[in-house]
Amino acid sequence: MAAFRELGLAPWLVEQARQMGLSRPTPVQASCIPPILQGRDCLGCAKTGSGKTAAFVLPVLQVLSEDPYGIFCLVLTPTRELAYQIAEQFRVLGKPLGLKDCVVVGGLGDLAMNRPFFWEAASEVRTVDELDQRYLLVPEAVKDAYLVHLIQTFQDEHEDWSIIIFTKTCKECQILNMMLRKFSFPSVALHSMMKQRQRFAALAKFKSSIFKILIATDVAARGLDIPTVQVVINHNTPGLPKIYIHRVGRTARAGRNGISITMVTQYDIHLVHAIEEEIKLKLQEFSVEEKLVLDILNHVNITRRECEIELEYMDFDEKKEINKRKQMVLEGKDPDLEEKRKAELAKIKKKNNKFREKVQQTLQEKKQLQMKRKLQKKMERRNKLRAKEEK
Repeated sequence: MAAFRELGLAPWLVEQARQMGLSRPTPVQASCIPPILQGRDCLGCAKTGSGKTAAFVLPVLQVLSEDPYGIFCLVLTPTRELAYQIAEQFRVLGKPLGLKDCVVVGGLGDLAMNRPFFWEAASEVRTVDELDQRYLLVPEAVKDAYLVHLIQTFQDEHEDWSIIIFTKTCKECQILNMMLRKFSFPSVALHSMMKQRQRFAALAKFKSSIFKILIATDVAARGLDIPTVQVVINHNTPGLPKIYIHRVGRTARAGRNGISITMVTQYDIHLVHAIEEEIKLKLQEFSVEEKLVLDILNHVNITRRECEIELEYMDFDEKKEINKRKQMVLEGKDPDLEEKRKAELAKIKKKNNKFREKVQQTLQEKKQLQMKRKLQKKMERRNKLRAKEEK
């Protein structure tokens, strides 16, 4: 505990950290806490699970304790769930202060900084050593059957394991959750189309192991600390390496082991290469017995289609459109005007496409005409040659 004390933290705060299981400072904490206590602007970059939150929470509480008056600190986060997680850390560590906090859902651009202190963890690999990173090459048409097989395999071999499955869209997330429920898997969904209370309830049920499977969009990829997650499955190959790093960072946290499996279709090879270049590591192939997948293929496809039809009756797309309009209003935009602009752009795009098609058709016709003329000339030469030979 002397190490935390040496950073300039007060004894009461060192004790609070000890009660939370923080016995020694991590590199980001040891490097960033002193300059923050000095009142300097600070930028800290480190791997997921390396203690970045405590690196700013501890010094903020220290300075607040010296003059506990008024609104003191604003924390901006990329997702709602992360905002509530950070608020919880403030509450626990700041309990002796009688700390009051308020979580507001919203977003702002980056705050201006004045000659900030900058620290970044030295690392060639952007992911932790304890993470076993795999890929599974699958044809697009049978991806869901592979997913069901993977989950069944993990549940058979490790009944107590928790799994996060990341998807690209809210709709895909909802469909997969409905589908896995029909296969009696203990799954729950988390995406931005859900109401906030539903999102909190889903996350709480997963954290408490009531449900062992969380199917989520990238709202769950940033910063969420759920130490007991053993497996992350990417149902789609992330388009950006940064998204991949955030997703797989939900497992193998705080020195624990974990495995990530990214489902890669024939269209995603270039994305995998970009990920490997970023993390300076080659993903290893995850082997699956294809016969077992083919045995369940028809059943999975039929079940998915049933879920898609059910979702259509739930007016999911209509709700998405309503939420989109609400978001536009919050951003100060006129939804009707935006719709009009969108329609005009679509009209221009359609006109441009027609023009391109016409140009391509003209070029094609011209090319065919040229080929026809060449062929005619060739035939004429051949006929003349034959006529000469006959004479």
